[in-house]
Amino acid sequence: MENNLATKFIFVSGGVISGVGKGVATSSIALLLKSRGFKVTAIKADPYLNIDAGTLNPVEHGEVFVLDDGMECDQDLGNYERFLDSDLNSTNYMTSGQIFKSIIDKERALGFGGKTVEFFQDPPKEVINRIIDCAKSNKAEIVLFEIGGTVGEYQNLLFLEANRLLKLQFPSDVLHVHVTYLPIPDSVGEMKSKPAQMSINGLASFGIHADIVLARSSRSVDEKRKEKIALSSGIAKEDIISAPDINNIYQAPINLENQRLSDKILGKLNILPRRKDLMSWKRMVDKATLARGEVNIAMVGKYFATGDFTLSDSYLSVIEAIKHAANYQGVRAKFSWIDSSQIERQGTNTLRNYDGIVVPGGFGSRSVEGIIDSITFARENEIPYFGLCFGMQLATVEFARNVVGLKKAHTTEIDKKTPYPVIDVMPEQEKLLVGEEYGGTMRLGSFPCKVRKGTIASKTYGKDTIYERHRHRYEFNNKYKSRLEKNGLVISGTSPDGKLVEMIELARHPFFVGTQFHPEFKSRPLKPHPLYKKFIEVVVGRSRFEEIKELSKSIVRGV
Repeated sequence: MENNLATKFIFVSGGVISGVGKGVATSSIALLLKSRGFKVTAIKADPYLNIDAGTLNPVEHGEVFVLDDGMECDQDLGNYERFLDSDLNSTNYMTSGQIFKSIIDKERALGFGGKTVEFFQDPPKEVINRIIDCAKSNKAEIVLFEIGGTVGEYQNLLFLEANRLLKLQFPSDVLHVHVTYLPIPDSVGEMKSKPAQMSINGLASFGIHADIVLARSSRSVDEKRKEKIALSSGIAKEDIISAPDINNIYQAPINLENQRLSDKILGKLNILPRRKDLMSWKRMVDKATLARGEVNIAMVGKYFATGDFTLSDSYLSVIEAIKHAANYQGVRAKFSWIDSSQIERQGTNTLRNYDGIVVPGGFGSRSVEGIIDSITFARENEIPYFGLCFGMQLATVEFARNVVGLKKAHTTEIDKKTPYPVIDVMPEQEKLLVGEEYGGTMRLGSFPCKVRKGTIASKTYGKDTIYERHRHRYEFNNKYKSRLEKNGLVISGTSPDGKLVEMIELARHPFFVGTQFHPEFKSRPLKPHPLYKKFIEVVVGRSRFEEIKELSKSIVRGV
């Protein structure tokens, strides 16, 4: 069968353990192939039955990433966009739930013409159709397809079968990269390759031969281990690529390219490179490596009592956006996770040693007063403050209470009986909540925002109209707009018709900005988001000013 699209397909699977790094591997390969002159896109296939990631607990599953078209998806899509520096769409994401729902809907509409719908035949065909649609939608010459889960699990078989079928149709156009793990048990002290061998052979049991293996481990995989894997799996030793742990994920493409990965992939796909350009990426990584200064950022929220591991997953895009901006300023960002319940118990003194405070998005009523107290502290002490979505809404509540004097002001998400609902649910959203319609029903995706001249927002963006991504139900209540403005709150961004408040700020403050949208979704390592850049710029300036003040004090004491 002829491939009329002339598109190449690369499947990426993982073995041994979850979280082995398939997302970063897929993103890295995508960047490398783009650097060789090809139009590349990537798909994430999650094996769960949810239709999208919107109803999944971020503490358990990780951040819910939102695309321009409103698709709520896995956090790996964020890495794809950051590495590729391109905006993806809903064709770049699929779940088993989407696949089965499409098939059942089609069957109910007699789309199969009365034929029997087969469990292990029709779902893989639907997957292939979606891969083709993604290639067309993104005008891609190469499509990478990341298979969620690990090889050997029942739940991702339909994606592996799609791989096998597509390889049968286009044998010279399909390649498989397997990411596997080599543990180093403490009791042994030696790297073990047997789990990797078993996962590669497990993949072969589904009719798929790995073309390239990325061997993950805490340190570089040596030649002896490569030889063992090669002997047991029938893979050439030179096609086993060492992928050791790294401190900076943006180093991964460079490490892989140092082993000529893009040449190996292009050679196996029988296509010639058009160029080789990774210089800007290398400069960015080098700058991050050489950074000497450090700024301390307090991340204040109410999901922070579960450990650092889950926090970094839940707020991945915020963390990366701050890192992008810090790297641009030539410093490192050091994060501290401050659970707002701690603020409620111990007060805000714990925030005194931080250069900047960020309140990211969130839901629910737990320990909200601790967040509001933190915002008061940032406002009164002129500490740079950045409130994202929920952080913008609670900044509005704090201002209404403590500046305007509306002591019981609140968001109706937390207090439905508040006499001053400065943040309230949108009417159309209220109907959905009554009907218990939650999945995919928030204000989702990219929307235009008109920026007010003369504001921090205007000076930062340098544009009259911007486009940012949203994920929320509750909005600024315009009934209180004039009252808050008269007391000093600056409405620096609204929807083009002026009906929805998108940004707030304070004029007499180094940086006190809240956004209804999530600017972190559009930040890239080579193009830090303007608001994050400005935030870190102010943070760095304040940090150095504090250092100068302390130096002056010590000189005076010495005299």
